[in-house]
Amino acid sequence: MPEAATAAAERVSVASVTASIGDSEFDRDTALTRRAPGVYDIDLSAGWTIISAVNGGYLLAVLGRALADALPHGDPFTISAHYLTASQPGPATVRTDVVRSGRTLSTGQASLFQYDEHGAEVERIRVLASYGDLDALPDDVRTTARPPVMPPPEQCFGPEDGPAPVDGSSAITDRLMLKLDPSTLGWALGQPSGKGEMRAWFGLKDGRDPDPLSLLLAVDALPPTAFEIGLRGWVPTVELTVHVRCRPAPGPLRVSIVTRNLAGGFLEEDAEVWDSADRLVAQSRQLARARLG
Repeated sequence: MPEAATAAAERVSVASVTASIGDSEFDRDTALTRRAPGVYDIDLSAGWTIISAVNGGYLLAVLGRALADALPHGDPFTISAHYLTASQPGPATVRTDVVRSGRTLSTGQASLFQYDEHGAEVERIRVLASYGDLDALPDDVRTTARPPVMPPPEQCFGPEDGPAPVDGSSAITDRLMLKLDPSTLGWALGQPSGKGEMRAWFGLKDGRDPDPLSLLLAVDALPPTAFEIGLRGWVPTVELTVHVRCRPAPGPLRVSIVTRNLAGGFLEEDAEVWDSADRLVAQSRQLARARLG
């Protein structure tokens, strides 16, 4: 691990790790009960809400976990989600379907359903994903990508350092270790840069190390880049695609998100996630609706 990344990881780590992979709040809140082959039940936790809806990254992790159980391979390589209606805390059902099983990749689809106030079943999110074995990938890396340049964690700021960015629930921030790069915090001071950038150190508050499943949360856990463009309020995700490139090393992640174009009331967010070993471990692109005016 590079010396700079090692030092930063040590500074941002909790004094005593209280949770491990498989035994943390994130694991408990994404756990599903298999009712029948391909059918799972879950109680979506209110602890992962923002404003009034359940966070899209948490939802993606829930469906990602269901597919890991349903498919012969356990690691998400690519997962694309369409968010159809806003999910609410409470009971939900996930249905999966194996599309294809191959030697190195298997593909499946999954949907999450809830009931509306009239008792009708409503599909909230639908995903198509390919899974494999990250540990079986070759070590050959040829890239021009570089980790984001960020101040050390102690020179960055978390949600506890300022007012909530939006009205309503921000329960998800109580479960995250977020330290935002000050150069992307102009919006919090009423002086957005207009650059559409957001960068942060990221981890789970209880000390759980990252894994492929938590990377699905990481790409959608920072404040929207729309804040730095000068917009406020909810920026609902329409579609989100995540590529998991390798299994992350223990320690904090660095997340960099950029928006280059807002047009017609929609914007894109391109995210990169880097681990403590300076490896690009996940990438994503999402299309979101911007609430103008």
